[in-house]
Amino acid sequence: MLLLHRAVVLRLKQACRLKSIPSRICIQACSINDSFQPQRPSLTFSGDNSSTQGWRVMGTLLGLGAVLAYQDHRCRAAQESTHIYTKEEVSSHTSPETGIWVTLGSEVFDVTEFVDLHPGGPSKLMLAAGGPLEPFWALYAVHNQSHVRELLAQYKIGELNPEDKVAPTVETSDPYADDPVRHPALKVNSQRPFNAEPPPELLTENYITPNPIFFTRNHLPVPNLDPDTYRLHVVGAPGGQSLSLSLDDLHNFPKYEITVTLQCAGNRRSEMTQVKEVKGLEWRTGAISTARWAGARLCDVLAQAGHQLCETEAHVCFEGLDSDPTGTAYGASIPLARAMDPEAEVLLAYEMNGQPLPRDHGFPVRVVVPGVVGARHVKWLGRVSVQPEESYSHWQRRDYKGFSPSVDWDTVDFDSAPSIQELPVQSAITEPRDGETVESGEVTIKGYAWSGGGRAVIRVDVSLDGGLTWQVAKLDGEEQRPRKAWAWRLWQLKAPVPAGQKELNIVCKAVDDGYNVQPDTVAPIWNLRGVLSNAWHRVHVYVSP
Repeated sequence: MLLLHRAVVLRLKQACRLKSIPSRICIQACSINDSFQPQRPSLTFSGDNSSTQGWRVMGTLLGLGAVLAYQDHRCRAAQESTHIYTKEEVSSHTSPETGIWVTLGSEVFDVTEFVDLHPGGPSKLMLAAGGPLEPFWALYAVHNQSHVRELLAQYKIGELNPEDKVAPTVETSDPYADDPVRHPALKVNSQRPFNAEPPPELLTENYITPNPIFFTRNHLPVPNLDPDTYRLHVVGAPGGQSLSLSLDDLHNFPKYEITVTLQCAGNRRSEMTQVKEVKGLEWRTGAISTARWAGARLCDVLAQAGHQLCETEAHVCFEGLDSDPTGTAYGASIPLARAMDPEAEVLLAYEMNGQPLPRDHGFPVRVVVPGVVGARHVKWLGRVSVQPEESYSHWQRRDYKGFSPSVDWDTVDFDSAPSIQELPVQSAITEPRDGETVESGEVTIKGYAWSGGGRAVIRVDVSLDGGLTWQVAKLDGEEQRPRKAWAWRLWQLKAPVPAGQKELNIVCKAVDDGYNVQPDTVAPIWNLRGVLSNAWHRVHVYVSP
């Protein structure tokens, strides 16, 4: 304890050694808390509790030392002239070479020296490089503590130009002008319409994907709908009654909640592009996310409109309230048998992770079809009808279908292939990143796995040598119900790095409860639209000496 006492006193002396202003005056002049008054702790110990009291004193000294050091920094900063920076200047500092700058409120910080010390890892902090910290701190509440702000204060270099706070004007004739603000962590694949995915290191940070970084797949401008005037039109069965349902009407149906993973048909399309050019957005591994959805069951709403299962084939067609300049709306359909099956748990969802649906994700109502490709989860739902044939929408008839690698755009016949409904088994590695350098000794590998149709993932195999040898990863997340495994499993593997190995070729593959397994290479499943890309996922990393 005496050694600790000497160390604390030494730190206190260093903290109180100011250039020209006495400590007491500096604290009074610079502290943002007028009630702050340093106390002089007694060092007298007595009785059986002397050890406890001693440690309390040491804690007080340590806390006092931290406060004095912080006040010292604030005083010295106050003596220097404040630099003013524009957002454009901040945005140009995104690498160790240029310096890594971030903002919080109106303050600018140079965190270059802190990046490697960040408790969450350098990659997490680098997501905010050149921009604001607020969107990321909103995801991680641990940052909203005084000691974190005190630490950040050490790196302050100036203030943002007040003129930069004025929101830019937009052309009202632009159909995308009223699109919502998006989280800066999202990796944008297209701005108009907006399509983006979360970075891999954030994707599997949580079993439930936070709403702001849930992958976004839009085909048209995002409508701005008034929940008070919103109506969902459900066409009645012959002899039944058509419904015009307000949001309150939907809330009057029994409420159901389920955890469901949504995956775009084009997830991992970028790997097919490496084999041969395809048409479509260059999705990497992030066109997949998981949320807790709540709403009314579609089967209950259809039953109220007089619909029931029939012997002939029928489809439930959905039409969104998003449309192009010609008035053409997004549409899709699912078989009536799935829609009417209570066990299929198809929802007309109005909540996402306990909150009203965000605009990008279908506010005020969207369809959620567990186990089915994301293209059928129609957002901004406006109309539901039962038809003898599937939807005539372009996105049902002329898109989201798979073909042989031999089919090209000159020979393709979209009528010859069924529309994608359930998706095949899938898995991907989210950490480490391709091209990253990992430490020797032990490597931690993380990722996700999912299969369509409610099939549960029973195993994920991981290889460090390109598939020559395999190890079984540990599965995390919610236990999966038989035939209702609607959500992904997150997985991880901690494995020793073979001695002397300079590079690792990491591979993963998942197996579902039907013993379906991912194919080993991309070429045999290549198709002209780049959909259904589920080959073994491969990541090449380097090992530090």
